Amino acid sequence: MTAAQKSHTDSRLPLVLDQAARLFRTRGFEGTSVRDIARAVGMLPGSLYCHFATKEELLTAVYIKGVEQISRAVQSAVARLADPWDRLEAACVAHLESILRDDDYAQVVIRVRPADVALANQNLIDLRNRYEKLFIDLVKALPLPRGADRRAFRLMLIGALNSSQTWYRPDGRYKPRAIAHKFITLLRQGQEVLA
Repeated sequence: MTAAQKSHTDSRLPLVLDQAARLFRTRGFEGTSVRDIARAVGMLPGSLYCHFATKEELLTAVYIKGVEQISRAVQSAVARLADPWDRLEAACVAHLESILRDDDYAQVVIRVRPADVALANQNLIDLRNRYEKLFIDLVKALPLPRGADRRAFRLMLIGALNSSQTWYRPDGRYKPRAIAHKFITLLRQGQEVLA
């Protein structure tokens, strides 16, 4: 491949990722073919293999971008805060704002389950675990009662945050900031009762 051909191929990578993310979001991983993605980009299916050897590799690249976007939002939200509860609430707001906005990458991260893609399963789990490490550290810093199950606390919180996609309405009563505040207030009150 000449330098000019490689440059042209590399310049199409963002479009390939954008279209793959859009299609994986709207049609699901199984419902999207390599031909669909190539057609959306305006290239031949064989040309797509210059970027990715398999559809699973392409899904992993979309996941990477989605996880990085959400991670940056959370890290930025907590960067200047010191209080552990304030940090956790800010992280929840950033997480909710990321997954509830109309963004294909974040939606793929939330909607495509690693177990549904056997050939990419471990890669996707590793990416999710890397993101969850942010919440592991945030929950670890909380002044919870002795013996509190921090893992259960974290899993319950992330599960509640992610389930908001099923019931959240942009024109509804609560915005992401209010939802995060309510979740953290309830969790904090529950921990104070146990103390």
